[in-house]
Amino acid sequence: MNGWTGTVLRVNLSDGGIKREPLDTVAARDYLGCRGLGTYYYIKEVREIVDPFSEANKIIFATGPLTGAMGTSTGRFQVVTRSPLTGTIGAANSGGYFGPELKYAGYDLIILEGKSKKPVYLYINNGDVELRDASAVWGLDTHSATDALTAETDPDAKVTCIGPAGERLALLANLINDKHRAPGRGGLGAVMGSKKLKAVVARGTRGVKVADKDAFLKAVKESRELLSANGVTSGGLPAYGTNVLVNILNQTGALPTRNFHEGYFPTADKVGGETLAAERMFRNKGCASCVINCGRVSWSQGKYAATGEGPEYESAWAFGPDCCVDDLDAVNKANFICNEYGLDTIGMGSTIAAAMDLYEMGVIDKETTGGAELRFGDADVMVSMVEAAAKGTGFGEILQHGSYRLGEKFGHTEVSMTSKKQEMPAYDPRGIQGIGLNYATSNRGACHVRGYTISPEVLGLPEKLDPESTAEKPAWVKAFQDLTAAVDSAGMCLFTTFALGAVPIAAQLAAATGVPYTGDEIVKIGERVWNMERLYNIKAGFSKKDDALPERMTGGEPVPGGPMQGRISHVPQMLDVYYEARGWDADGVPSQAKLKELGLEEKLI
Repeated sequence: MNGWTGTVLRVNLSDGGIKREPLDTVAARDYLGCRGLGTYYYIKEVREIVDPFSEANKIIFATGPLTGAMGTSTGRFQVVTRSPLTGTIGAANSGGYFGPELKYAGYDLIILEGKSKKPVYLYINNGDVELRDASAVWGLDTHSATDALTAETDPDAKVTCIGPAGERLALLANLINDKHRAPGRGGLGAVMGSKKLKAVVARGTRGVKVADKDAFLKAVKESRELLSANGVTSGGLPAYGTNVLVNILNQTGALPTRNFHEGYFPTADKVGGETLAAERMFRNKGCASCVINCGRVSWSQGKYAATGEGPEYESAWAFGPDCCVDDLDAVNKANFICNEYGLDTIGMGSTIAAAMDLYEMGVIDKETTGGAELRFGDADVMVSMVEAAAKGTGFGEILQHGSYRLGEKFGHTEVSMTSKKQEMPAYDPRGIQGIGLNYATSNRGACHVRGYTISPEVLGLPEKLDPESTAEKPAWVKAFQDLTAAVDSAGMCLFTTFALGAVPIAAQLAAATGVPYTGDEIVKIGERVWNMERLYNIKAGFSKKDDALPERMTGGEPVPGGPMQGRISHVPQMLDVYYEARGWDADGVPSQAKLKELGLEEKLI
């Protein structure tokens, strides 16, 4: 095959069985790969809604037809399973170098089923595949485990693993690949931990075949020119990383502060991308075939001294403004800890902010927290709580499971700034209406990268929208969600869409695979993926009532000051219009006409 390898690897962790199967080529054409094809296979494989930690659950690692093909920022892969944090379908996207390496080894997907009785890791070296004992690396952090596994296998191998958080089944546990990249959100690292699977180690040398080399190189060249001409992808992101957004969102009045009580943080610049680049950055860094290089290789100093990568904007916000902390060294240290122990930074910082909220409300005290005074603005306390959660000790034993479980335990879920029990990212939906609708309707719980309307609402790409307007937002949210689903499924980085639309993406896909994709067909694939995910969630018990934001956002607490003073989110008023735009009924269920239009098999769900 071209683009795809044509091979699926199936690994049974219960009995150690390993076999290769041909790829479903019809499904590949209709769902591409990564998020779309991975979710399609998961739903076909796991016919019932199962406990995420049960032996019946499966985990799928999926590459896309562009993964490793040296297109424009085509180094992505996805991990798909049922999320233990939210109960929704869980699909986590990551860059780095692991995805291309898995593709070069000759596999489009890995289906991991069953449950091992002892710690193991999967080692893939092209056609040689084996499950190996992982007792020696069980308990190690992600960096130490990666070093040990490459020393034991191949120094050029790429590793995706879990840290101690995943081993303990912490609901905020991430997988970590290449030491610093994360298939994040949803607690998918805990699913690996439940199966006693410490890591997947891949070494591949087979490359990727494309159908039309000349057409592919032409499409890539044209896309690179568009990316070079775009101020975000050629200027802001390479220079300052995603953390360039701290000051932009703060000036907008939509930088969530003090656990979303406020939308403006007076000293936000101290943890922003400009300050990081000037004072704590060694260099920038990109993923495989990256043309943007938004990554940061950085350090912290003083009592928080450490080195690592990041933080991304959402991480800097979660440990910074959301906790009212403006100490960049503390923020960097918290981020490094999460990478090493395998924790989701958005969820972790937001959970600590929720705990600070509870403390200042008088719901919890020093006796509850093990002596810590959880006050907003205390950098030492923030870092100490990250460490406690990373190790599962003291109050961290509660924090490691996210803000919803924290609020539930103490009878105050209103402090949990979540949708479908997943923490909202770093954009206040009271000041930016479209992103709030995207949070509420996201198929994996609150998520900014499933429909990044910040691009038009704040950055003005592809055109500037009024962030406070609601009239046009349902249609824009749908459009962004559908295109994003297609980009995720292709194996391409979302950041390319600041400059690229469906047509240049389709050109790369068509040349790589030989399938004559058009821009319209790519968008339709994205819509098909979105509706498939929606059907799974409905089967899992989700309904219209779950397409919601915390009451604090929708009227309980208008923004108290700053440029967006007095604003609330109007998600309840936009929801029915969004459903209509999607071709769903008033309860948010896809109509039979819509399913027929998309070619979704009724038997799929």
